Amino acid sequence: MRPDRDDIAIPPFPPGTTWIGAEEPVSERMTARSALLVHFFELGELSGIRTLPFVAGLARTYAENGLSVLGVHSPRSDLAASDAALEAGLARLDVPFPVGNDAEHRIWHAYGCRGWPSTFLWGRGGTLRWAHFGEGAYHETEAAVRTELAGGEGHDLPEPVVGPPPDGRQPRIGRPSDEVFPGGAHDAPWTPSQPGEPLEVEYAGAGAWAALDGDGTVDLSVDGEPTGEIVLGGPGLYELSGHPVHGMHEVRLDFDGDVRVWSLAFSPGPEG
Repeated sequence: MRPDRDDIAIPPFPPGTTWIGAEEPVSERMTARSALLVHFFELGELSGIRTLPFVAGLARTYAENGLSVLGVHSPRSDLAASDAALEAGLARLDVPFPVGNDAEHRIWHAYGCRGWPSTFLWGRGGTLRWAHFGEGAYHETEAAVRTELAGGEGHDLPEPVVGPPPDGRQPRIGRPSDEVFPGGAHDAPWTPSQPGEPLEVEYAGAGAWAALDGDGTVDLSVDGEPTGEIVLGGPGLYELSGHPVHGMHEVRLDFDGDVRVWSLAFSPGPEG
C-alpha cells in the first residue's frame, strides 16, 4: 500500500542490535543516495520464508542500481531467538542481505508491523514509499522499487524479477488448514514423551512444513507411505510434503535424537 502521508520518516535502528552479515547499519546513511527495502520475517513462519526468495531476487537484481536490502528477524519463540541460532538458521537459506536479530521486537514496534512478512520501501532521503503486510503483492512491490530507482544514479534498470501477471481465469486456491502448535502454544515446543512416539497430523493443503530444531533425524511418511528423512542442520522450517493440488492428507514424523517441533504449517494450492 502507498502511505497516506508523504512525510513518514524511517525510524533509526536501535543501538546494540546484532546484524548477521554486516556491521550495524545506519538508516540515514543507507537512504542518503538511494532506496532501502526492509523485510521482516521469522524462521519458523511459512509466509515469511516463502517470500524470502523474492526479496533475495530484488536484492541481487537491483544492487547495481543502488537498492539496499535489510532483513529483520523478529522471533515469536525461542526457535531462533539467539544470535547463534539465527546465524545457524540463516546458513540453511539463500539470504544475500544482512539480517538483524530483533529478539526484543524493538524494530518491529518502531515500524508498526502487523505480522510476518512485513515489507517497507524507503525512498532516497528516508521517507516511506511503499509497505505491504503479508505474503503476495510481488508485482506491486517490485513496481514500487523500480519507480524509486528510475530517477537515481546507476545503470538502466534490468528486467523485472517477476514476470507479467498471468492472463485469463486463475485457478481457485483451496484454503489450507490452520497452523498447528503441537506443544500447545507458539512458544512451547513439542517433544516425544517417550522413545519411539511419533507425531501424526492430518491437514488440508498442497504441502506441509515443520519448524524444527535440535540434533537428530526425522523419518517422514505421507498418507501412509515412507517419503524420506530429514537431517537437522539448524533451526527453521523443513518441508515435509508437497502435492500438485489442494487436498486432505496425513503426515507422520518419527524421531531419532533430540528434536523439538515448534509448529506445522500448510501451504495453499489450486483445487483439483
